[in-house]
Amino acid sequence: MASSPSSLSSPRAKPEAATVQDVARLAGVSPATVSRILTGAARVAEDKRRAVEAAIQKLKFRPNLSARGLRSGSTHTIGVLTQELESPYFANAAKGVDQALTGSGYAPIVVPGHWNPEEEIERVALLTARKVDGLIVLGGRMSDAQIAELAQQQPVAVIGRRMSAPGVISFYQDQVEGGRLATEHLIQLGHRRIAHIAGPANQVDAQERKEGFMLAHRQAGLSVDPALIVEGDFMEGGGITAMETLLASGHDFTAVFCANDQSLWGAKLVLHRRGVQVPEALSLVGFDDLSQSKYMTPPVTTVRQHTFAMGQAAAWALLADLGAAPEEPAPVVPAIRLEVRETTTSPPAASRARSARAR
Repeated sequence: MASSPSSLSSPRAKPEAATVQDVARLAGVSPATVSRILTGAARVAEDKRRAVEAAIQKLKFRPNLSARGLRSGSTHTIGVLTQELESPYFANAAKGVDQALTGSGYAPIVVPGHWNPEEEIERVALLTARKVDGLIVLGGRMSDAQIAELAQQQPVAVIGRRMSAPGVISFYQDQVEGGRLATEHLIQLGHRRIAHIAGPANQVDAQERKEGFMLAHRQAGLSVDPALIVEGDFMEGGGITAMETLLASGHDFTAVFCANDQSLWGAKLVLHRRGVQVPEALSLVGFDDLSQSKYMTPPVTTVRQHTFAMGQAAAWALLADLGAAPEEPAPVVPAIRLEVRETTTSPPAASRARSARAR
């Protein structure tokens, strides 16, 4: 028996999506107020904000971001150029950016540049093509002139370099002072033969940390043995190679200032495999204070630079430039400082005697 037309199932009509006007009516505010809350374009009284948020949740409202972007010229995205996605240093800064953007209506788009200036420019062009509203540059090898040119198109915040140009906000921690603090700590413990596993010679922060190493020796009236300075690459593998080179050189040393924590991790692995006790036989100081360092055995003495706070501050500054600054005060980036833990101690007595004779 054939079914009657009335018994045939028919597709249900899809419910119409809620609109800004629907949200405004339910919240008892104007559509303009709803739009301001959605875009973060201006501050709105807290009672109105709560009413709008409740209406959005009840109506399951989803703003049409594409349409809004076409009308306003804004995509509510912030481009973030990092270097290595697996790097704890850059990951920490990116987390700071993400935390500061949470609740702002803006979202980060993160791309790596792999320490390659041509790739960095290519990735930035990709972000610009997506019409990001602002750009955050974490380190890298683009020139200041190239970054200043980018700032003519959108506001730019840079982390890890000092520069002054229209549209550019920079966040920098004193790398020379950090290198000086690390080395001074070892000198005050009594070390006189201090090695340095440097970062790549073509990177400014590596150059400045080495400058701090040299400065601490000059201030203490000590000479530096060039044979005790070995270039690494800021990675664990480079720390392994550099430490093996130092040990194979035959030169005496009782402590090592490593240009970053990752280099120290690699160097420490070599010492572990050779049965060299840290810090009883050899003291180590790192740089960055990556989160893993405080949980190593033993916990690492290192220079803390506040990468998470710099990421927060960079994002906050861009939001302020875009007229969407949060109501909270701007994040404060503390000064660089030494975190003394358990990889440093005074040198063994025999080593102190040899150092005194060498001096």
